[in-house]
Amino acid sequence: MPSRRAQTIKDHRLRYQLANELHARPFPAMVAPGMAVFLAIKQEVQAVGRDRAVDLDHLIDLLERHGAPHPEAGATHYFGDIGKYQVKWEQHTEFVTYTIFGAGLGERAFDPAEFELFPEDWLASMAGVRMTSALIRIEPLSDDETIAARLRDWFVPESLAVSHVLDNAAVVASDFRIDPGGHLRIAMFVSPDTGRRRIGRVVQRLCEIETYKTMSMLGFSRAREMQSRMGEIDGNLTALMADMTSGVSAAEQTLDALLSISAELESLSAQSAFRFAATEAYQAIVGQRIEVLRERRFAGRQTFGEFMIRRYDPAMRTVKSTALRLSRMADRAMRAGQLLRTRVDVERSAQNQALLESMDKRAALQLRLQRTVEGLSVVAISYYAVSLAGYLGYPLAALVGVSKTMLSALITLPVVALVWMAVRRIRKNI
Repeated sequence: MPSRRAQTIKDHRLRYQLANELHARPFPAMVAPGMAVFLAIKQEVQAVGRDRAVDLDHLIDLLERHGAPHPEAGATHYFGDIGKYQVKWEQHTEFVTYTIFGAGLGERAFDPAEFELFPEDWLASMAGVRMTSALIRIEPLSDDETIAARLRDWFVPESLAVSHVLDNAAVVASDFRIDPGGHLRIAMFVSPDTGRRRIGRVVQRLCEIETYKTMSMLGFSRAREMQSRMGEIDGNLTALMADMTSGVSAAEQTLDALLSISAELESLSAQSAFRFAATEAYQAIVGQRIEVLRERRFAGRQTFGEFMIRRYDPAMRTVKSTALRLSRMADRAMRAGQLLRTRVDVERSAQNQALLESMDKRAALQLRLQRTVEGLSVVAISYYAVSLAGYLGYPLAALVGVSKTMLSALITLPVVALVWMAVRRIRKNI
């Protein structure tokens, strides 16, 4: 009986969902002899933001053809029977995978007809394109000579990777090439004491290696597409920095060109950021999946890990170097822009200083001119004021016997003083 304390604990609303997520994707239980057919589908554009309900509807369409039960609404994975086979469906960030597996083998190794477990019209209606598909053949372990002979018949020796895995639990092999039927071939020779779930885990890991290897190569394709344009931008950036040093071009013109380059670099970075980050994550998964196989060399052949070192890792290094180069170019453009903006600011400050000095000189000249005009104005106004005062004072001057000339002389100085004081007061008020 649960304690009263346990009954009072409030669970997080996602507690059970998160706990069950760790157990929601079981490995298939497979036998030898047996076979598996694998398919990975991805939308060509906007794969991350796709309508995931379409993926689920496509799975339901396949299940209805076999009268199989449907998954729950909003499911991201499914495992169930379709006739005498079993299907495993998983929904990932960018892609969806289907794995159909069952017991028994056909007479023809890697027969393209095995892929017909996926109906042709169903494949034609899928919302996306095939990223990879694989035919997996599982046989009981035999002697090394027999295995080597079959590998020579099934695979291209030049690129064949084969190894003992999981402490000799099985021998796995693939050449990672697309055969005439359009599928990758994976062979697995299983020891008699290897359990069914271990076989399923190995098959799952092999499918994951192929899927994530293919998905990570999208980053390599993007890197190669960008290299030509990045080379042009790098050359233009170098030329602009040389112009900055020599001072051949105007600073404003060079700054505009740098801003244009910076904008283009930011655009390239934004367009490639997700792909390069996804490539790094996918590469890590590929390495981890190979590591857990615990490979041991078979008959002097290269292992899966060695194959990836020789043929896969260089592509991944190209992606990393492209991302690093893009980041450094953006930093160079930013630093150059900052230096050039500083130079422009200094030049503008000097121009503004010269303009202020010129304005000061003009203001001084205007002040001198104003004072000169004020003096002339006093003279002119005083002339007319003396005349007016004389006209007013002539009758009185005649009464007291003062001549016009004497009257004008007497009133001139007082009138000039009054006019000067009036002009001065008006200037102060203004």
